Amino acid sequence: MTNSMEMVHVVLVTGPSGAGRTTAINFLEDAGFEAIDNVPLTLAPRLFEGPILSRPLALGLDTRNRDFSAIQMMETIEELASKPSLKVEVLYLDCSVDVLIHRFSETRRRHHLSPDGAALAGIQMDLDLMQPARARANVLINTTTLSPNDLRSQITQYFVPQKLKKLAISVQSFSYKRGVPRGVDMMFDCRFLRNPYWDKGLSNQDGLSVAVQNYVAADKNFLPFRNQILALAELVIPAHQAEGRSYLSIGFGCTGGKHRSVTMAETLCKDLQLSGWHVTIRHRELVTQRDIQG
Repeated sequence: MTNSMEMVHVVLVTGPSGAGRTTAINFLEDAGFEAIDNVPLTLAPRLFEGPILSRPLALGLDTRNRDFSAIQMMETIEELASKPSLKVEVLYLDCSVDVLIHRFSETRRRHHLSPDGAALAGIQMDLDLMQPARARANVLINTTTLSPNDLRSQITQYFVPQKLKKLAISVQSFSYKRGVPRGVDMMFDCRFLRNPYWDKGLSNQDGLSVAVQNYVAADKNFLPFRNQILALAELVIPAHQAEGRSYLSIGFGCTGGKHRSVTMAETLCKDLQLSGWHVTIRHRELVTQRDIQG
């Protein structure tokens, strides 16, 4: 029999569409899992043929899988769980019907089980099909009232070994005109920096371009601002980690959320990565994305 020390940890992430499955898989990937989503159910066992995987695996299973049936999903789960080389856990993301309807209406997505566009019918069918997996779940997380940070914390608590828990840092840019994002731990206002919007050659570009970054960096206040923020981050980030925090969010805002805040977010992200921290970055006004996906 395979020694338990050699077992590969496999988390099967499932639940109704809209409950947070994609977000959960992304969080597990941030924590060091290899992530594979929507693999055909009949092909899932083949992922474990051949050499033992070098790191844990997060595998997404739901009604969007190409050959989905409730029977096939449960057979796949049990087949994987029977393998002595695997430690298989089923994570089920649950959510109330009202909140699922709200999430679909916010994103204007058509439910894949409701071709006529009525989200409620598709949601109810999805929940019915998912009941066997819900009953089989090792861990059930209800995302109805959870923020993304709350969901990350619970996933870390259940699936990331203590010795591997590292502080994950999120840096994001945003526009004050569209409101302050939720769950930001540290927030900085960039509206005092020179604004590329008023430069005809730069107004249609964004803070991802070198020209805009150079323009903002030419402000006499840019370097002191950057250095002060980096010094503060280097002080508080290790302290947060020592207190057991698993996630820290840092936000930069400006008027339109496309030039100055993006430049500062990109700058801090690179500075922190050079210091060895795991950092993800999001520019809210450049790419619209949902807080909790799939």
